[in-house]
Amino acid sequence: MISYEDKLRLEEIKKKFEDLKNLFDIEKSKKRVKELEEKMVKSDFWNDQNKAQKVSKESQHLKDQIAEFKKLQSIFDDIDVAIEFSDEDPSMEDQVQTLLIEAEKMTKSFELRMLLNGKYDDSNAFLTIHPGAGGTESQDWGSMLLRMYTRWCENNNMKYETIDFQDGEEAGIKSATIKISGDFAYGKLKYETGVHRLVRISPFDSNGRRHTSFTSINVTPEVDDDIEIEIKDDEIRIDTYRSGGAGGQHVNKTDSAVRITHLPTGIVVTAQNERSQHQNKATAMKILKARLYDLEMRKKMEEKMSIHGEVKDISWGNQIRSYVLYPYQMVKDHRTDYETSDSQGVLDGEIDGFIESELLYFAELQK
Repeated sequence: MISYEDKLRLEEIKKKFEDLKNLFDIEKSKKRVKELEEKMVKSDFWNDQNKAQKVSKESQHLKDQIAEFKKLQSIFDDIDVAIEFSDEDPSMEDQVQTLLIEAEKMTKSFELRMLLNGKYDDSNAFLTIHPGAGGTESQDWGSMLLRMYTRWCENNNMKYETIDFQDGEEAGIKSATIKISGDFAYGKLKYETGVHRLVRISPFDSNGRRHTSFTSINVTPEVDDDIEIEIKDDEIRIDTYRSGGAGGQHVNKTDSAVRITHLPTGIVVTAQNERSQHQNKATAMKILKARLYDLEMRKKMEEKMSIHGEVKDISWGNQIRSYVLYPYQMVKDHRTDYETSDSQGVLDGEIDGFIESELLYFAELQK
């Protein structure tokens, strides 16, 4: 017989699952998969590669959701059977514990999958890092964040490539942009946008004093080329310059780097990873479109959420997280209150706990 605590635990998991069942219409999803498969078997399906890939991606995403949902249902059936037998066979209690752990894990996973339902959540992402005032200390903090996100990519089977990289004067970076490719890259990282604060004893201070540094992160989706964002020629200034910096052997050293300034908003984007100026300009324009789209979406989100009095939590320029390395070890998100004392683990890319709490927090605010 299972304990009273485990019964409460099971009731809580089952309640969460019932809530998810109300959100996820499995019959509607099956019908949509059938519609997509009918499109995919047509002889001209692959004539438009981009459109075909989108259809294939949506179909696979829905199939994965359906399979995960069915597996979760099956686990709850197994738990009920195991509990029934545990009344007569005490050894089944271990099986109940194993199934409860699996049910908790899968319910949480499915919940997060359901939260990644925004228009561009399944898109690749552009992540840009801009150290604040503070010279070498802030620029070093920027490079630490760059490492954190690239390590996260590696931990989550995401690919990344350098789009732009500007060396710091003594150490670190002045700015960097990377493109992150993988399942739901933008959806998982979109709430990382904001100001990240570091408190530590600076290795660049000969007196060993404590310093506070700030670096801003901006995450935007890789949007479709046909997205309705109008950019007039007289609204942008295009500058070219020589590529360089520690972007590595993948960054060329010719006068092909491109900087585009959007005059109405002051948004500046740069690209230097391609060998031709034309290619870098195309990449920079793509990022600019993404930034402008993201800016518009955030404005709408702020308007929608203003009734909650929580606009400060999603404002791009607001401090969202603190990383304290001295006098104690603590990383804390100021929106969700999620925190951990494993600061080194976080800086090594272990930020999934923060990402999950962000998704749940903003989903609740937008209800």
